[in-house]
Amino acid sequence: QVQLVESGGGLVQAGGSLRLSCAASGRIASINIMNWYRQPPGKQRELVALITSGGRTNYADSVKGRFTISRDNAKSTVYLQMNSLKPEDTAVYYCNVLDYKLVAYWGKGTLVTVSS
Repeated sequence: QVQLVESGGGLVQAGGSLRLSCAASGRIASINIMNWYRQPPGKQRELVALITSGGRTNYADSVKGRFTISRDNAKSTVYLQMNSLKPEDTAVYYCNVLDYKLVAYWGKGTLVTVSS
């Protein structure tokens, strides 16, 4: 089992920045891919960014150039640096990890609200 705890959400004005963190505990040696998802109000959950154990990253088109995902394996933590935030970035942001058997674990989410 892997447990995930997100932090760093909050209220920010458009154009501002936030940094989300997700700390993993438990069977951290089994963690392969670390992801950030988000679910805007009334919409489906969507993948925002991922980072593999080897450091490869991928981003949703809507956040490319504005968001940066990174991970600190020594701290078992994944980060999402969000810059130039827009009102449409308002969502609950969820941390997700896949282990090497592709079992998925989820955090409880952290709310990001971007005011115009």
